[in-house]
Amino acid sequence: MRKLSAFFTPWLLLLLTACSGIETQPADTATFAAGSYKYYKWRNEPLRNTSNSGDSFYLVDRILREEVDAALAEKGYLLDPARAQFSVGYVQGPGFLEGVSSQDAWGGIDPIPSARPNRQVNQAMVDNANALSGVHETQNIALQLDDTATQTEVWHVLITKIVENANETDVKKLTDVIHQGIREGLKTLPDAD
Repeated sequence: MRKLSAFFTPWLLLLLTACSGIETQPADTATFAAGSYKYYKWRNEPLRNTSNSGDSFYLVDRILREEVDAALAEKGYLLDPARAQFSVGYVQGPGFLEGVSSQDAWGGIDPIPSARPNRQVNQAMVDNANALSGVHETQNIALQLDDTATQTEVWHVLITKIVENANETDVKKLTDVIHQGIREGLKTLPDAD
C-alpha cells in the first residue's frame, strides 16, 4: 500500500499545483469527431437574475457561456440554434478533494524514526505537505455536448478548481479562472471541419 501511495502522491501533488489548482478530465473525442459537427446551441436559456441576487451562480453562468462561446468560435464552431447539430449544457456545484497526509508528501515526513544519511529536512517539502494535507473545497463544472438529433452525449469534460476563499467573489479572478478552465477543458476537442 505504501508503494502505491508513493507512486500516486507525486501525481497528486503535481495535479494540485499545476494550473493554479485547475484540473480537467476530458472524455475521449472519437464519438464527437465522428459527428462532423459545425453548429451548436445551448441546451438551456441563460439564468435570469430577476431578484438581483448576489449569488455567484448567476455570475458564473454568464461568464461560463461567454468563455465557452469564445473557445468554440476559435475552434470554428458556430452558435446557430436553428441549424444546431449539438447542444452544450453544463452543471456546476461544490465538491471536496482529499489532500495528502504529511507522511505521504515527497521527501517524506515519516512518523517512524529512521536514519537517513546526508539527508536534511527540506522545509519547502514540509510546508507543502502541511498546505496540501486535509480536505480542500472545490468548485466543479461539467460541460456536456449532446447530439441534437439523437439526444445522446457525444463528449464531456469535468473542470475542477480548488477554492481558496469561498466567501470572496472577485469578478476578475473568477473570469480568469473560468477562462483558464474552459481553455484547458476544451483543448482536446477537435476543430470544426
